[in-house]
Amino acid sequence: MALSFFWSIDKSTSIKSLLKEISLLLIPLVFIFSKTIFKQEKDKIIKYFSYSIVVVSIYFIVRAFLNFIINDSNTFFGHELVTKELNAVHYSVFVSFSLLYFITHEANTLKTIIIQLFLVSFLFLLQSKTVIITTVFLISLYFFFYSKTANKMRLRNIVMLVIVFFSFLFFHRIKEKIEFEFQLNKDNNIGHTVIPKEIVGDRIISMKEAWENDKFEQSDFFSGASFRVYQFRMFLEIMKEENVFFQGLGLNASYKMLEEKGLKYNVFQGNETTEGYQKKNFHNQYIQVFSELGFIGFVFLILILFVNLKNALKNKDFTHIVFAILMISLFLTESFLWRQRGVVFFTAFYCLFNTIYLSEKEKK
Repeated sequence: MALSFFWSIDKSTSIKSLLKEISLLLIPLVFIFSKTIFKQEKDKIIKYFSYSIVVVSIYFIVRAFLNFIINDSNTFFGHELVTKELNAVHYSVFVSFSLLYFITHEANTLKTIIIQLFLVSFLFLLQSKTVIITTVFLISLYFFFYSKTANKMRLRNIVMLVIVFFSFLFFHRIKEKIEFEFQLNKDNNIGHTVIPKEIVGDRIISMKEAWENDKFEQSDFFSGASFRVYQFRMFLEIMKEENVFFQGLGLNASYKMLEEKGLKYNVFQGNETTEGYQKKNFHNQYIQVFSELGFIGFVFLILILFVNLKNALKNKDFTHIVFAILMISLFLTESFLWRQRGVVFFTAFYCLFNTIYLSEKEKK
């Protein structure tokens, strides 16, 4: 990552970004020198983190109610609930992680059930479809394979058989639905909206138009999915035009290219209060890394995620599995590691789970 400065197409941006990513170096050093302490306190750390998310979420709900009563404004959903700076999608990950902790670790007392219901409700208010779908999958995975009731093999096998049967039965219908969604002009689909429709305009760009149009109008609104299709298209164009397949453009240097592309295709340029589409990142961690750190950086990221998931499955630690799968899915729609909160959360929990796993492996 630091080496990319030497071939970056935007050295001033790359050097500033290195300070933001310093957690990738400092946090692992802390874990190396304090491995024993973190091993002993691992469960407490996860517990305190989960309870802190509950407290912060209660604060956001109370604030939304006060805004509604005093200012008559609806701030109960998405970015407005937790602020754009904190980011509803990123905070959804914290809520999902905490929810699964209370489902898997805490006894089913009245207090725990209330907390679980509150976190489920809060997760839906945040409206991150990717995180919600992943959370539902993880809860199902826990009850079918890791909970005490999972020992009832007959029930599990019946359920799995029914799922496989219906998946095969409706395969063609699902395929047709995807093809239809690709051409549909709607703002309610997978992927969080980048800029609110009321700020941009009423004309909704479909995923097909995002992929094919030579020019856009300033009133053209990209839904979450269509914007990510447009960004993937820009990624392919940049990789084709620039000879940077192996080394990439340099850390955070893709912003310069994306801004040039945004001007070329005339996407919404922003106004006095809102920055335009040309100022946004790829909203996909895999593409972000590939474009800025090249194929080598992309392979390194895949290896990090693979090792994380492999260790989680080997250790049969469901909280670790939750973390691993949440990160893999989140990276499909967000450049999570390019945000301070993202890199701190990922690095801290990655080290917490994997250093403890490795130390236990060494003992054996």
